[in-house]
Amino acid sequence: MRALLAAIIGLWAILGAAFGQDLSALARLDVSASQLRDRGAGVVVSLALSQPVPWRVRLLPAPPRLVLDVREVDWSGIATMPRASDRVVDLRAGVFRPGWSRLVLELAGPMGLAAAEMTTGDGRAQIELRLDPLDAAEFARRAAVPDPPGWALPAPADVRKPASRGLGDLVVVLDPGHGGLDPGAERDGQSEANLMLTFAREFKEDLLRAGGFTVVLTREEDVFVPLEARISIARAAGADVFLSLHADALAEGQAVGATLYSLSDAASDQAAAALAERHDRDDLLSGVDLTEQDDLVARVLMDMARSQTAPRVDRLALSLRDAIKAEGLTMHRRPLQSGGFSVLKSPDIPSLLVELGFLSSPRDLARLQDPVWRARMSLALRQGLIAWAGAEAAAASAGGRQAAPSGTP
Repeated sequence: MRALLAAIIGLWAILGAAFGQDLSALARLDVSASQLRDRGAGVVVSLALSQPVPWRVRLLPAPPRLVLDVREVDWSGIATMPRASDRVVDLRAGVFRPGWSRLVLELAGPMGLAAAEMTTGDGRAQIELRLDPLDAAEFARRAAVPDPPGWALPAPADVRKPASRGLGDLVVVLDPGHGGLDPGAERDGQSEANLMLTFAREFKEDLLRAGGFTVVLTREEDVFVPLEARISIARAAGADVFLSLHADALAEGQAVGATLYSLSDAASDQAAAALAERHDRDDLLSGVDLTEQDDLVARVLMDMARSQTAPRVDRLALSLRDAIKAEGLTMHRRPLQSGGFSVLKSPDIPSLLVELGFLSSPRDLARLQDPVWRARMSLALRQGLIAWAGAEAAAASAGGRQAAPSGTP
């Protein structure tokens, strides 16, 4: 694979100048499903996004403003979003700092945030903000609240290689979703970020006790880790497999049980574009030097790598699904799905997003807080990884493929 990629670099370097760049942000605003409207004495802002993103909201004075900071949204078309309120006198958006964009609502008078929630489903997200009138003194008090620790400059990701990797170990990188200033979904005092960190820690211990695994977490505590850094951690660890752990909440309808998401075919081109635009060149493909190549060449080579990785991802999803069902654990009625999730965009590392359940389901929320249920899910995922690694190694030994996991627990 590497020889083939290297041989094609020269040709695409020549052709690349003839093509324009097609750079894309991580998420896009769906103007047709977004609106700003009055509700009673207040205002409701509904923003539909193509995928979930870390976000935070705060108030600023002089003039009174509500500010929504997100990582990272293409706000194209925001000027045409339906607006049925004279309590918001201006609406504008743009880049706030590298990797972050900002939406600003300039208010006609002091208003406070009565509710703020992101709901997700089918790989998309909806942010809803509700503002109610405030007196000037209370508005000033809320606007004076300082930024949370670490917001000005999130701590850099720890991308050190694992200290102890056994010969033949399967290297598993577990990615507890969200963290720090990005709590994810929240229900009944529980946050997705904390629940996933708890599960990831326990799952890591289960894998290490079983033997045959080297396990790396993208975060070991409640801190914010940028999406690109999560991929860098997997690359530095020499990951054989990457599992991103989540538990969303839905605004409408009922959803129960575990779901396994792979990167959709439709999102692959956007994935290559986003990675080529944002990532360090020596961190895009293992063993291939792209430091001197432009975005187009990098994208073509990543697409080639992804075409070889995609069947392995499909087999990984089937192995985990079968193991979860064999353990008698509840799965979503459509247990295998796909989407444009940013953390699944590493082209040569088999990656899945594991939706362990939905915080909007009381049954799932109770299960996620139950250590016995978590142990059973850990066991199921471990058995699925073992089955997948064994099958991949057997296929490679038989000459069916060029690449296989480095370990067979």
